[in-house]
Amino acid sequence: MTSSSASASTPGPTPGTTPGTRQPVYSQRVEGVGTVTLTPVDPAADAALIHSWVSEERARFWGMREASRELVREIYEDVDRRTTHHAFLARRDGEPVGLFQTYDCAEDRISECYEVLPGDTGVHLMIGPARGGSERGFSAGLIGAFLSYVLSDGTTRRIVAEPDARNEKAIARLVRSGFELGPEVDLPEIDLPEVYLPAKRARLVFFRPGAN
Repeated sequence: MTSSSASASTPGPTPGTTPGTRQPVYSQRVEGVGTVTLTPVDPAADAALIHSWVSEERARFWGMREASRELVREIYEDVDRRTTHHAFLARRDGEPVGLFQTYDCAEDRISECYEVLPGDTGVHLMIGPARGGSERGFSAGLIGAFLSYVLSDGTTRRIVAEPDARNEKAIARLVRSGFELGPEVDLPEIDLPEVYLPAKRARLVFFRPGAN
């Protein structure tokens, strides 16, 4: 989720490496990974970086490959206005490495696909493109930090994710992180003036604290 670089003689800034005005809401030192921080997405400051990630072939299951930078900004402005949905830019030692989103399952289209229980929190996550090749243990450490953040609110009893059913790599990664497989479901299309989401065949997975 490989970015091009400027010529050696005239290096240019990497989109999103300069933080906006928002401050981290969570920070955790992860052994073998570094310090992971989560900062609420600033649509104006972060749209270019997010667009560079979601438009890559490796991010096809995120569903935004054809979105323009302006549309990406509008989408995250809509998320920013909501009290039930939240988006965060994850950084490792100050470098952007992922996009993490949480939502109230009872206030999301997923509620039409399974029986939502009190304390269910939904998550979306996308790990950014690796620089210099993959790192053993990096994805697991990052996901562990994400889960710790969600559970730190004291009200989440179960974490729910709904990766694209075709995304076998993401599903396997979540299972390795302690998620249990649930059923395949059809998430309905959402077509509203402020947001559009196409229908999606998804695989539900569940993380129950203390179950492993």
